[in-house]
Amino acid sequence: MSRYLDPPLHEVRDVVTRALAEDLTPLGDLTATLLPDGVTATASYVARDAGAIAGAACAKETFRQVDADLVVDWRVADGTVVEPMTTIATVRGSLESILIAERTSLNFLMYLSGIATNTRRYVDAADGGAQVWDTRKTTPGLRSLEKAAVRSGGARNHRGNLSDWIMLKDNHLMGLPIADGVALSRERWPGRTVHVEADRLEQVEAAVEAGADAILLDNMDVETLRAAVARVDELVDGGRRPLLEASGGIDLTTIGPISHTGVDMISTSKLSFGAPTLDIGLDITPDQVSA
Repeated sequence: MSRYLDPPLHEVRDVVTRALAEDLTPLGDLTATLLPDGVTATASYVARDAGAIAGAACAKETFRQVDADLVVDWRVADGTVVEPMTTIATVRGSLESILIAERTSLNFLMYLSGIATNTRRYVDAADGGAQVWDTRKTTPGLRSLEKAAVRSGGARNHRGNLSDWIMLKDNHLMGLPIADGVALSRERWPGRTVHVEADRLEQVEAAVEAGADAILLDNMDVETLRAAVARVDELVDGGRRPLLEASGGIDLTTIGPISHTGVDMISTSKLSFGAPTLDIGLDITPDQVSA
């Protein structure tokens, strides 16, 4: 399961490298140079609040890049929901190295755990109905990390970028009939999913008849969503049904009722956008220095 929750390793290494350069260029940690040589310590990551953990790969990579001799004992896997005062991990070794890595590692862990925790709230609020999907509304340069955090929170990933599949919205069709848009997509990109946006029932019908793989039911209220699902089921008549996605106006108060309309997925940008960080501290205990 952990490999499914992990972001791509090359992305982790790249973003950690950039974060450390941001914090240490040009002269390194000036304050840490004031420490006596050879001082060692043990540091513990401790959750101050309850939440779902994400970002372990980035935190561990931070310590690896700062000092490969640090011993990291990671106790809580990504996706785990912890209670306050849970020890997530411990790090032992050079106090100077621990202090250099402290803020960068915590920034990743707190930020990504915040997304995972917020995502878990939405998944729980969906109450066992439709699955929850994220969107491409992510922080530039951090998409793969944020999408991994969404997975750690129990939700699923929508397309990762514009090359993943074809999504026909009003702006793309620009007067082109849905049937023609789907047919052209099939002709030019035969191996890609074709996803059609619909904001009224006649567009839903056209998307089904055109053979769309997925239909985004945009900004429909609960009753309209139920009607759309029923109409799709009627049209396919026991055959292969396109994936039905509800989107627009999704929050913690609306996701539950929408989840039980019969749609397969509910997408919202609120999983990552505006998610509060999870409060995690790094408690450091220096080792005794012999007289």
